[in-house]
Amino acid sequence: MATAQQIKKGYIDFVLTHDEKPKSVYSFTKKLKISEPEFYEFYASFESIEKAVWVELTVETIDTLQQQDVWSDYSSRDKILAFFYSYVEVLKKQRSFVLYTIRSSRNGFSTPEVLSGVKPIFEHFAEEIINEGLESGELAERRFISKKYKDAVWLQFAFIVKFWMNDESADFEKTDEAIEKGINVTFDLFQHSPIDNLLEYGKFLSRNSRFKEKMGL
Repeated sequence: MATAQQIKKGYIDFVLTHDEKPKSVYSFTKKLKISEPEFYEFYASFESIEKAVWVELTVETIDTLQQQDVWSDYSSRDKILAFFYSYVEVLKKQRSFVLYTIRSSRNGFSTPEVLSGVKPIFEHFAEEIINEGLESGELAERRFISKKYKDAVWLQFAFIVKFWMNDESADFEKTDEAIEKGINVTFDLFQHSPIDNLLEYGKFLSRNSRFKEKMGL
């Protein structure tokens, strides 16, 4: 009786050995000595295996972080930084395969199709962290804009993965630097700034226009 793990492992081994997908599900299942219907009990296509691997790696990273005792003490910024530092370590375990999946995947609005299953999981994770930051006052609540914070963090996700793919530095040191700089700049933009104070002052003056008239302003 075939298992999802057996099929996934067989597919990864085939791809890394031949640098291409099997010609068909039929030929692949014949090589694994399982029936074609057994394959379809777990996966709809080879592409669905690739998407499943990315989802598993992402969920593994999130679950491992959230189980740490110190997780609840982290700021929103530190939680996102911890995710990306941990994520690239997890990706390294299957670097050859994940590189293959990205390079062979179609791009959908600049995001590889193979990441389509990861995006809603990561965005939900990021949104929860951002909401914590908004509630604590760590991040600035901005009308219409703060709802887009998770989109900015997803753009960082796509950028960091692409940077890591092309990183040739020892132990991917430059990727760590890209994570630090990219996330810090992003969260600096999410936090309160002098412009926020200026906008709040403008709102105050607008709400109290009759006082401006009395003062001759």
